[in-house]
Amino acid sequence: MQHAGGSPLQPPHRPGHGPADGWSPPAHHPGPRQGSVPVPAPPPAPGYPAPPPGPTQRPAGAPHQPPDTTGHVPLPPGGPVAIPSVPQAPAAPDPAGTTLAVLLIGPAGAGKTSVAKYWADHRRVPTAHISLDDVREWVRSGFADPQTGWNDHSEAQYRLARRTCGFAARNFLANGISCILDDAVFPDRPVVGLGGWKRHVGPGLLPVVLLPGLDIVLERNAERSGNRRLDDEEVARIHGRMAGWYGSGLPIIDNSQLGIPETAAVLDDVLARSIASPPSW
Repeated sequence: MQHAGGSPLQPPHRPGHGPADGWSPPAHHPGPRQGSVPVPAPPPAPGYPAPPPGPTQRPAGAPHQPPDTTGHVPLPPGGPVAIPSVPQAPAAPDPAGTTLAVLLIGPAGAGKTSVAKYWADHRRVPTAHISLDDVREWVRSGFADPQTGWNDHSEAQYRLARRTCGFAARNFLANGISCILDDAVFPDRPVVGLGGWKRHVGPGLLPVVLLPGLDIVLERNAERSGNRRLDDEEVARIHGRMAGWYGSGLPIIDNSQLGIPETAAVLDDVLARSIASPPSW
């Protein structure tokens, strides 16, 4: 309701209630009266420190408790801080549960493929077996068979297969899958052989040499068929070149008297030592 020539009426005051929302009384009080609630002190002038705060109020009769702090760092609740425990010696590495990249080296007939497959089958983590011979045989038309003589075409296909195996190994490792590769790497060709695998897979590759006696290699090679079976003279020549791995610093397993499961168990022991102290190659 509004009067003809004046301001709006003030809302009625109800007992027990303050002023209505959005409405403030027109009366102006310039300051507090004597004996009313204390007015906070004005802020200090620029350049002067603020006065120290007054004592904290505590209930009557309550004992005085010093602040439970040391400097600006609050102490933890409860008893004193425990003494840090001495760290224990690290456990021996477990190659069966570790993601690895292994290169199994050996001559034809050493049992590389059989041992690699068995080792990969019996690990607790996903593991892939990558065989260089299998990848080389992807080439169907124009396959350069080394049995007909080692030439530029067979060398080029070998290098291509090695790079392909290296790419596959890196992809498996990037997805948390271990891999074991097998190849007849010669010690007298470090740049092409071991150096090439290191470039394609990475410096974390763990090489292990599988080198049984010549009579065992000849016996196993005789059981092969197709282009993987070599003549005895070639097998003996390759085995003689592989003997150059002795004294190289790489771990060597003589599996002449070992079956496939026993050789795989020895391979695990060798890899555990290689993880703890990687060979320099």
